[in-house]
Amino acid sequence: MGIMHGSEFLVLVILAFIILGPKQLPEYARKLARLVVQVRRMANDAKSQLKEQMGPEYEDLDWRQYDPRQYDPRRIVREALLEPLDEAIALGDAPAKDVAASSDEEPAAAAEPVPAKKPTGTPWDSEAT
Repeated sequence: MGIMHGSEFLVLVILAFIILGPKQLPEYARKLARLVVQVRRMANDAKSQLKEQMGPEYEDLDWRQYDPRQYDPRRIVREALLEPLDEAIALGDAPAKDVAASSDEEPAAAAEPVPAKKPTGTPWDSEAT
């Protein structure tokens, strides 16, 4: 589950040795170690502060649901396509039925469609260049 394999790490060490040289390499290694310690400390402080503020609800959280690796677009589309259509159709029809039932007027059963205007051509602006 590591980010880097042994051979990649070895290449980075050799590059650092070539770029920084033997004199500066120990100094930069100490700086990197301090940075890693500070980042770990900040992460642990944030975690403890979150645990303290949330109280017992913190233990009930499912942290796996926030993992960005689980968001596979193919899986999401597949699940959406496999959902039953009855629920989606019922949800789509509900507002139309409520509106028709709430109005006191009779619905026009055989209302004739309004004919669309035919386009007269491309509009022309005589002042345009």
